[in-house]
Amino acid sequence: MRIDATDRAIIAATQAGLPLVPEPYAAVAARTGLTEAEVIARLARMQAQGIVRRVALAPNHYALGMTANGMSVWDVDDAVAEDLGARVGALPFVSHCYLRPRALPDWPYNLFAMLHGAARAEVEANAAEIAALLGTSVRARDILYSTRILKKTGLRLTEGA
Repeated sequence: MRIDATDRAIIAATQAGLPLVPEPYAAVAARTGLTEAEVIARLARMQAQGIVRRVALAPNHYALGMTANGMSVWDVDDAVAEDLGARVGALPFVSHCYLRPRALPDWPYNLFAMLHGAARAEVEANAAEIAALLGTSVRARDILYSTRILKKTGLRLTEGA
C-alpha cells in the first residue's frame, strides 16, 4: 500500500487531530487545496485499505480523573491466547489489548491489557474480573502502573518518511 503526495498532505494535516471547528473536513480541505468531499473520500479509502486505522476521539484520561493507569500483563497458554485476548479486549474497561512474545526466562507474559481507573482499587477490581475470565489459563500476572507520561502521541510522518 502506497500513499501519494495528496494522501500524505491529508495525513500531515490531521495527524495531530482534526481542527476543532464546526466543519473540520472543510478546514483540512482548505489547508490541503482539496474539496471537503475529496478529503472525506480519500480518508475513507485510506481507512478501507488499512493505511488509516480509524478517525476517533482520544480523550485525555488524566484530565478525566483516571489517574491510576496500569498495564496488566498475563502469562496465558499460547494455544488459547488469541481467543482469550479478543475476549479481554472486548471488556468495556480495557482501552487496548494485545499479544506480545515472551522474553524467557525473565518475562513470561504474552497478553497485555491497559486499564485506567480513578484509583488503584478500581484497576485491581478490573484485573480481578480479567483473571476470572481467563480462569485456569493464567499462570502468572502483574500490573505495571504508570508513574509519569513520557509521550502521548501516535505516529507522526516526517519529511521523506
